[in-house]
Amino acid sequence: MFNLKSNIISYCDAAEKWQFGIQDPATPNLEGMIFFHDYLNFFLISIVIFVCWFLTVLFLNYSEQKNKISYKFFTHSNILEIVWTIIPAVLLLLIAVPSFALLYSLDELVDPSLTLKVVGHQWYWSYEYSDYTFENSEESIAFDSYMIPTSELKKGSFRLLEVDHRVVLPTNTHIRVLVTAADVLHSWCIPSFGIKVDACPGRLTQASLFIKREGIYYGQCSEICGINHAFMPIVIKAVPTDIYINWVLNKLENI
Repeated sequence: MFNLKSNIISYCDAAEKWQFGIQDPATPNLEGMIFFHDYLNFFLISIVIFVCWFLTVLFLNYSEQKNKISYKFFTHSNILEIVWTIIPAVLLLLIAVPSFALLYSLDELVDPSLTLKVVGHQWYWSYEYSDYTFENSEESIAFDSYMIPTSELKKGSFRLLEVDHRVVLPTNTHIRVLVTAADVLHSWCIPSFGIKVDACPGRLTQASLFIKREGIYYGQCSEICGINHAFMPIVIKAVPTDIYINWVLNKLENI
């Protein structure tokens, strides 16, 4: 969106009031989803307009009062049957090809530069950067992320969305996300990333992530996982690579 007061482009990385559209994309995955959404709507709207026009013409020009036609005058049209069989088949082909391309691109496995492990608990998230450990220690960067209560929120923070420990990730980097759960089913979902991964106990689910721009991105658990299901927010802070490296070094020094 464009901010007229400050003459800068500001992004919608959290849900707005009465928002019906998709949040601004921050990954190629969501960009592809939005393109396919608009592409598919073109066919849907065209079909609806044609069918409505066709039915209106039938109702106005072929009513019983204007045309008293007996059924014995109706005949078959081989050309018409061929046309209305081929056209829907072509439309389905035009829809299927980009949908399959998008589907396979979402599951594409790219050699990652970073692995983030996500564990869902009742009712908070745990994160682990298993790529970074001390040479003489098995400890790695790991922390729990809890929702900040409303009474402790700072001015400008989002209620029910802010957490005490944000996940920091680098931009323009191929990231592998491993998602699992420690107790019941959860779902790790970030709308601006176009990612929604089920967290299943005893199972690791893999997803790829490539963040194209800096920002703070908000999400929530999208699986009804119990009484506090609505209080499992997710906050991702995307920063440039050099800032991310400094953050990692700082974390390792404090282990």
